[in-house]
Amino acid sequence: MDAHSLICPAVTAGAGDPPGRWAPLDWPCRPEGVNRLRPAGAASTEGDRLGESGIAYRLLDGGGAAERDADLMALAGEVYGNAGDPAAARRARVWRRQPGFALAEARHGGFLVGYASGMPLRPSTSWWRDLTTPLPPEVTAEHPGRTFALTELLVRASWRRQGIGGELHELMLGGRPEERATLTVPPGAGAAQAAFRSWGWRKVARARGDGAAAPVLDVLVLSLPWLRPPGSDW
Repeated sequence: MDAHSLICPAVTAGAGDPPGRWAPLDWPCRPEGVNRLRPAGAASTEGDRLGESGIAYRLLDGGGAAERDADLMALAGEVYGNAGDPAAARRARVWRRQPGFALAEARHGGFLVGYASGMPLRPSTSWWRDLTTPLPPEVTAEHPGRTFALTELLVRASWRRQGIGGELHELMLGGRPEERATLTVPPGAGAAQAAFRSWGWRKVARARGDGAAAPVLDVLVLSLPWLRPPGSDW
């Protein structure tokens, strides 16, 4: 999957990893109108959280995500510009089978407008392998329960600038049991970098995959449990 507009490029990972290292985002995430979550009312389905704008948010596991395969692949194809790509479909299915996979979806009237996904890193992960400058082992060593990788965060173009990306971020990470989370973002994605900093993310390294065309990505880390920063209005 190539880098363009809102998409951070993939870096192929090895066994025990998310099959790519990237984080497409809804940036800028919330310039104005607030869309805070409130408990779902009678009109929403069980397990939903309803935003003030009428957008319903739900957290799913791999099985639940698989049941929504057609909707998820259609949205991803629209954002990535690779609709119908069989390799993308295979990659998505592999992700959903990973232990601990989670997906947060956002729907308006049943229509999928965005989603975020991720999974815990395994002790055998190669997530930290392609760093341009090595980090000490105490940073890169993984054990069960240490790190959750946020691998995707997508919002349809016509639904951006409504805070949906921020709400998905909160739903994905607000209750995670791991010690920290990680993702990657292009160095030049200024709005995304600013949003992440405001949410408490910090850059710890830079990574580049194999090959001359491999993208350069900043590796960010966030301490968990995550709480909405005081005074944030996104």
